[in-house]
Amino acid sequence: MNGRPVRSIGVTAPGRPAMLDDVEPEPGPGQAWVTTEWTGISAGTEVALVRGTDPQHRLSWDADRRSFRPGGRPAGYPIPRLGYMEVGLVTESRADVLAEGSRVAMAYGHRTGRCADPGTTPVVPVPDDLDPLLGVYLAQMGPICVNGLLHAAADLAGPGAPVGAGVQNRHVLVTGAGVIGLLSALLAVRHGAAAVLVAEPSPERRAVAAALGLDTVDDADGAAWEAVKEGWRHGPGDHGADVVLQCRGHDVALATALKSLRPQGTVVDLGFYQGGAPAVRLGEEFHHNGLAIVCAQIGRVPRGMAGSWSRAALAAVTLDLLRERGTDIRAHLVTDVVPFEQGPELLADLAARRRGTVQAVLRVQSG
Repeated sequence: MNGRPVRSIGVTAPGRPAMLDDVEPEPGPGQAWVTTEWTGISAGTEVALVRGTDPQHRLSWDADRRSFRPGGRPAGYPIPRLGYMEVGLVTESRADVLAEGSRVAMAYGHRTGRCADPGTTPVVPVPDDLDPLLGVYLAQMGPICVNGLLHAAADLAGPGAPVGAGVQNRHVLVTGAGVIGLLSALLAVRHGAAAVLVAEPSPERRAVAAALGLDTVDDADGAAWEAVKEGWRHGPGDHGADVVLQCRGHDVALATALKSLRPQGTVVDLGFYQGGAPAVRLGEEFHHNGLAIVCAQIGRVPRGMAGSWSRAALAAVTLDLLRERGTDIRAHLVTDVVPFEQGPELLADLAARRRGTVQAVLRVQSG
């Protein structure tokens, strides 16, 4: 066996996450070895992969046409790795830009170590003044949320607008108080929103949002839009949110988002939907109020903005938020810190709905 043995968390079959043995290549010129310290769990994306309910495990994906189709061969099992929120120490380096002893954030999955190549994979430095655990948000999760604000800016203020231009002095509704929703709401506050409200059906998650200083509304019955329309009145026939950051992978949340908008408002959709959307009725508010839905996923920034918004630039905006609100985020958003070895059990419990979490982080012991 060539390379270095590592342990990783994958899925052997639907509903069966497991600890796996794997191998990483030895670091070559320009590369470094990163020993993992912390790895965060994305409860939405990873649980879908554990359950097998994500589209690529139900349908065949045509990468050339970029379309799903029934029939064909969907993605299969085993899934050798999960996750995209890692923090580790550079313990060996043959890369000038990665000093031994430095700490970095990357998106390489739940693995005990990684051969890092900064020439091909984003590597984000974790500064000494930041709680190392919070580095799990730097490489991908935080940039996902910043990209949502960037899409709002491009849609409402035009390409090239500053990242906060879509929320500054605007009334912003955030649907969903998971990690993406809470970070997006905090970013909207930081970037000058006139008002931010979080709609969430779970009382436990509303309590987390409130602990972070965010205003909330109960959307358990899908009626949060009425409070939004009543609370934000701009003129006759003009009530509601300027923009909604839709951060739940449920069609009822998208329905709330559309009903909450003022005429010609925009939903920036960061949700990951695993099924259809029968609760979304495009012949109603979407049609009569001239609304827009913009998909904001980490695979691409708004058209024409890739040159100025690299992953490093998105991470820099994330770092500013973490420096300002890191203590609160660590205290209230990170709800579970468990040993790496318990990762498969935790994922199985989440997939079976035996346990809930906002942000779970796995602690990797070195040695």
